[in-house]
Amino acid sequence: MMTEKTIEQRFGERIRDLRKKAGVSQEELADRAGVHRTYLGGIERGERNPSLKNIYAISRALKVPVSDLFKT
Repeated sequence: MMTEKTIEQRFGERIRDLRKKAGVSQEELADRAGVHRTYLGGIERGERNPSLKNIYAISRALKVPVSDLFKT
């Protein structure tokens, strides 16, 4: 049985994809966004549900519009 991915998992995969396309490590992105590396890792694994403030900080750190974080 295949289970559907949660919104947190899909969001985390999108962050990881954008981070890799930007050629940035988790540590570098976390530093740019002002969050802890382990927190960012939790977001990428779909274990965290980030606040709007952190979503905005991540989008700015990736230099993409917030809406790009939600594209599939």
